[in-house]
Formats: sequence, structure tokens, C-alpha cells
Amino acid sequence: MMLKKLHIKKVIGILKISIIRIIFMIGLFSSVLIALSFTSIPFYASYRLSCPHQKAYNSPDYIVVLGAGGMPSAEAIMRCYYGSEAAKAYVTSQVIIALPTLPQYFKQSHTYKMYQEMRLRGVDSTRFIFEIKGTNTHEQALTIKNDLKISANSSLLIITSPEHIYRSIKTFQRAGFKLVSGLASYENAIDESLLLKQTEKPTIIDNPGRNPALRYNMWNYLKIEITVLREYFAITWYWLNGWI
Repeated sequence: MMLKKLHIKKVIGILKISIIRIIFMIGLFSSVLIALSFTSIPFYASYRLSCPHQKAYNSPDYIVVLGAGGMPSAEAIMRCYYGSEAAKAYVTSQVIIALPTLPQYFKQSHTYKMYQEMRLRGVDSTRFIFEIKGTNTHEQALTIKNDLKISANSSLLIITSPEHIYRSIKTFQRAGFKLVSGLASYENAIDESLLLKQTEKPTIIDNPGRNPALRYNMWNYLKIEITVLREYFAITWYWLNGWI
């Protein structure tokens, strides 16, 4: 009985030490993320995933607008905007909207709402093709190639969020497409000086509450850090499955 009690105490002691270590690691990790949010590192981490060196092929055969959750949403609207601008720039390209939905509810779907948004922005209705089966980037690439019968030699311009460009390009290339480029749907930030009063602009702002970089950039960069970390996990998962 005594040995059993000693064993239980030992186990409890090990668990306490383990919990303390876990809490310490979480705290350390959170502190690093907060510290990095005051730098430009999160932005450039996202920027690298957007493959800035990638240039669109001259008048791509297809502009592929990947869905982003519900519509309207910030990401979906941004992708529709960039997709519409690309369609205006490459007037001979067909536009593929890739977002899963049930065929019988297509007119009520988010896919159809993305189509309506791009139509409002001046893209002709005859240019659209819909991919509504794939539930992730891998399935969408295969469905576009196999079900829509898009030739592997066709040039594609993929429209998606900045951090998703790298994985998308690699996934479509793995599916067999040879000419794949991407266009990241970056948002445009307003001039920080617009958030300041006229009396504050020529002076150094001592009050942290009136510092736009602290009020907005730090929190935005924290969100970017989470998005980038999630994307690297997704890239690892795709690599392990042989999808990229």
C-alpha cells in the first residue's frame, strides 16, 4: 500500500512538472508571436508564400478564382475583385470559379454569388465555368483537369489569398498542369496619417492609444502570424500526402 501511494505521488509530481513545462512553452511561444507582431516579419512571411516572383503567362487560357468560405466575406470579395480585374486585363481568358455546392441549390449558393459579384464588375457571363465538386485545393485541381477536361498544357492564373498562392500553384502543378501562375488578392491599407488629427501629424505621438501602428498593425500582424502558421501546417499535410 505504501509503495502504491509513493507511485501515485511520483506520477502526480511528473504530471505537475509536465503541465508547468507546457504552460511555460505556451507562454514563451505567445511572447515570441507578440514580439514579432511589432516587426515586419509576419508580412514578409505571408509575402513569400504569395510567390511574388511568379508572373502571369501572356493572356492565360483560364483564370481560376478559388472560393473562400461564405459570400460575402472579406476574402471572397477580394478574390472576386482581383479575378474581375484579371478578366478585364486578359479578355480572351475563361473564368473558372471553384467552390463546392449542391447542383440543385446552385442559384442560392455562394458560388453563384461570386459569379454575380464578378458580373457586377463587368465580366461577361459567357466566360464563366464552374467547378462545384472539390472540397479542397487538391480536389479542385483534379476536378478542373479531369471533369472539366482542361488540358494540362493550358495556362492557368490562380486567384487566391496571398498565403495560399504557393500551395495552390504546387497543387495544380502536381495535378499535371504545366503552366501555372498566381495572383494574390492583397488588400490595400489606408494611409495611417488619415487616422490622426491635424494637430497630431506634425508632432511625435507619445500616447500609445493614438499610435496607428500600435492600434492596428500589431493586431493585424498577429492575425497574419496565425494564418501563416496554419498555411505551413497545410503545406506540410499536402506534402505528406503527395499532393504537392
